[in-house]
Amino acid sequence: MTIESNDTSPPEPQAIARRRWIFILVPAAFAILAAVLAWQLLTGTPDKIPSALIDKSIPQFDLPPLPGWDDGLASSDIEDGGVSIVNVFASWCGPCRIEHPLLMDIAAENSLPIWGLNYKDQPGDAASWLNELGDPYTQIGSDLSGRVGIDWGVYGVPETFVIDAKGRIVYKHIGVLTRSDWDDKIMPLINGLDD
Repeated sequence: MTIESNDTSPPEPQAIARRRWIFILVPAAFAILAAVLAWQLLTGTPDKIPSALIDKSIPQFDLPPLPGWDDGLASSDIEDGGVSIVNVFASWCGPCRIEHPLLMDIAAENSLPIWGLNYKDQPGDAASWLNELGDPYTQIGSDLSGRVGIDWGVYGVPETFVIDAKGRIVYKHIGVLTRSDWDDKIMPLINGLDD
């Protein structure tokens, strides 16, 4: 024999109050968290993301050349090249196209080597892109798999690294390199490394 409960008494006022607070607090906490994250995304600067590789030797690698280029790029090239920059780029990267004229200007000054790390890009597409826009790079390595980029701590493209004469990474710039970035941050740093 089963006994059914016909308890239809209303819930206690304390239980109702607790449920109301849960329905208010959970969405409110979520809204606050979403607002903080949105604010951080809108006001944060991606070039402030720290790199674990600063003041460390560059990663060891040896990459093949792009089709039509004689030389690829290896860590030994950079280590033997004195103070230089490494620019991570791809033909599919819109922001890379924006910074490309500046890289051409820097290359025309012939003041330091610019090493190109072609990241997760079809080699033929990268070669066509450089044939169209010009080649500012001293040498370029094709990192089709992205493995070398991961070793460099690449978050995305474009990224630019400043390398000292000892082959150590001294600065990392994330995002489009602008003339003011070059003139106000990177060139003073490079000039200080020449001392």
